[in-house]
Amino acid sequence: MKKIEAIIKPFKLDEVREALSELGVSGLTVTEVKGFGRQKGHTELYRGAEYVVDFLPKIKVEVVVSSELLETAVEAIIKAAHTGKIGDGKIFISSIEQVVRIRTGETDQTAL
Repeated sequence: MKKIEAIIKPFKLDEVREALSELGVSGLTVTEVKGFGRQKGHTELYRGAEYVVDFLPKIKVEVVVSSELLETAVEAIIKAAHTGKIGDGKIFISSIEQVVRIRTGETDQTAL
């Protein structure tokens, strides 16, 4: 099992969710986060005063999938989240040793 963490632009969330649903991914976690990468933030104007926005709003999508579904899920996220502009985001993949469903006590694949 693998955990995919994708940091994406907020307006791409619905497209990413739909792409994962089409693959049969049944659950995911979404968190509103702030951060920056190569963009280094940007400058905005508010009531005539300029100020720097260091941390930009992003969405973190977390999903655990079987190892067999990993490549397909990553490709679906890339395709759905891609705009071609700076700040499209990143995908992090890590191994999951065990999953336990609290309600039923099911473990591993059956708990997904």
